[in-house]
Amino acid sequence: MASKIFRALYNDDDILMNAVKKVREEKHHIEEVYTPFPVHGLDKALGLDETRISMAAFIYGCLGLTVATVMMNYIMIEDWPQDIGGKPSFSFVQNMPAFVPVMFEMTVFFAAHLMVITFYLRSKMWPFKKAENPLPSTTSDVFLMEVAVKEGEEKALTELLLDTGAIEVQQPKA
Repeated sequence: MASKIFRALYNDDDILMNAVKKVREEKHHIEEVYTPFPVHGLDKALGLDETRISMAAFIYGCLGLTVATVMMNYIMIEDWPQDIGGKPSFSFVQNMPAFVPVMFEMTVFFAAHLMVITFYLRSKMWPFKKAENPLPSTTSDVFLMEVAVKEGEEKALTELLLDTGAIEVQQPKA
């Protein structure tokens, strides 16, 4: 069980990627990586699972399409049928070409908004929650990797992190 977290600071994303690979090869557990911008391929290098947000987006889109279809059928066919441009509203199927833009927009609306809500809930980013970033400079120009270390491996891990190109290794205070 890891008792301490070491923080390694890097100044380049390519060096960080190589460091993540080397640290994982040495069987150390990387707790978190903080970057000022998205680093492509970092999720695979960390061994993170594929995201399922695309499945959620599809489900949310289907929900939006269903809501749009039911809403337009009720409003335009059942509740208040209108003769627009000489086209009677006898059935939803006869008028479907006119409803396609609304169906598309509602599909996109539901998928986009519910995906954002799902992302925030899944990431535990509540309104007015204080940021958990351990080092403010990781929002501008520094990359930070937090590595868990077991008792007795502190010196070896520090050397490994420095060998991977870390500009600084911060050890926990005892």
